This record gives sequence, C-alpha cells and structure tokens, in this order.
Amino acid sequence: MVKRARVLIDCKDQKGLVYKISKIFYEYDLNIISNREFVDKEDQYFFMRSVVAGNFEPFDLESALIKELNNSANVKVIPPAKKNIVIMVTKESHALGDLLIRYIDGELEANIVAVISNRKNLKSLVERFDIPFLTISADNLSREEHEELIMHELAKYSFDYIVLAKYMRILTPKFVAAYEGRIINIHHSFLPAFIGANPYKQAYNRGVKIIGATAHFVTNDLDEGPIIAQDVISVNHRYDWRDMQRAGRDVEKIVLSRALKLVLEDRVFVHKNKTVVF
Repeated sequence: MVKRARVLIDCKDQKGLVYKISKIFYEYDLNIISNREFVDKEDQYFFMRSVVAGNFEPFDLESALIKELNNSANVKVIPPAKKNIVIMVTKESHALGDLLIRYIDGELEANIVAVISNRKNLKSLVERFDIPFLTISADNLSREEHEELIMHELAKYSFDYIVLAKYMRILTPKFVAAYEGRIINIHHSFLPAFIGANPYKQAYNRGVKIIGATAHFVTNDLDEGPIIAQDVISVNHRYDWRDMQRAGRDVEKIVLSRALKLVLEDRVFVHKNKTVVF
C-alpha cells in the first residue's frame, strides 16, 4: 500500500545534506512528490520540507534520517491527517465565523473539537455547527484563576493547536508555557506597529495609509511572537478609526485562515523568533 508523508528537517547547514537525505529516500524507494529547501545564511541553518510516497513506516524513515544526519537534525515524518484545534474567542464573530464556514465546507484541514469563550455571545453561532461551546466566565476571577479553569477543560480534549480568534485577554506566562509553540493568534495590526490594545485608534491617530493584520505564534512577549502571515489594505483620511476597524476585520479573517492552513499543512518552521514558510 502506497503511503504519503511530509518530511520536515532543520539543522545546522553543512555540505552534503541534500545528498544524504535523498540517499535515504532512494534506499526506501520513495517518490518525491514535492521538495522545498532554504538556508538561513546569517545563521547557517538549513530547512527542508518534502512530500514523499512509497511503502514505508514513518517511524523507520524518521529513524534512518536521524541516523544518517548523525542526530544533529530535527526530523519529523508526518503522515497527512487532519489535526485537532481548539478555538478561543470573546465576542467578535468575524474570525470565528470564517473558520466555521471553512470547516463545514471541508476547506479547513482540521477538526474543531471545541470553542471556548469567556462570554456567551457566540454560543448560538457555534452550536449551529454542532461543535461544543464552553463558556468560562472571568468575572470576579484573577487571570490565573480563570486560566486554571480553562486548562482544566482543555485537559479533556486531544488537540494540536489553540487558535485565538479574537480572544481579547492577555495570557499568563504559565498558560503560554503549557502550550508552547501551539497557540496561534490573530492581531488586528500589521506588526510590529501598534501592538497591544486599540491598534485601529493608534493607526488613526498616526494617520496611516495602510492597515493590516498579523497571525503569529504566541509567546510571553506581547504580540511579538514568530509571524506566520500578514496582509494589508489601503485606507485614507476619510476613514475614522471605526471605519478602519470594519475594513480591518476582512483582513483579519483572511490572514488567520491563511496562517492556519500553512500550520496545518506543516509548512511553517520556527527558528528563534522568526518563521520559515514553505
């Protein structure tokens, strides 16, 4: 039976890497469906994403590659399969609604296992798609107490990523550390400009001529995690900050869905505080 897998490799650059990797593919009688490579010349660091097909066991192929590269490389052999995601929201519906429609139309390579919110506003929307909606109120709770309740609920689900689809609360270091590298956020600004709250007001006050959105992995540095995808649209002096906000929502949902697609297809490598996207 022919199997297909995504092979992800990153390591310090050195001569002969592509030869060594290709040799293993050849020995396993694999057909290379696609292949992308990149070397960060500043750090002399190598990245490679291949899609291969043939008769093989993913664990055996991964072990052979690691052995060939002298245990110096990060190697993952990932059979294509839908990943599981949890979406966290507050009360804005545009980013969530876009993901739900893509999910029901089969465009999202993921299973949405639950939606968690600190408010009830979006409960009826989510339940139309037969997805569990959990309301965990933050009223009269510290951030730490609130997140303890969320983490208790998250422990009930098996998931690969948490997607913050306009979840308007700052996460604590403890929460971020618990799901390091697995939290994706959409920020309503073309980062690094206008971090934090009310970026549209900030943009309006600055008189910008473009506004945008940024999808990034969450770290403990507010809105400064590795960037996955960005986009912008033009605005002018006729826009007040509310006009900018309305126009920006379209960019936000497109950028989030684009970033999520890249991550779900294993096209994103994180290196230091940057990404390499194939």
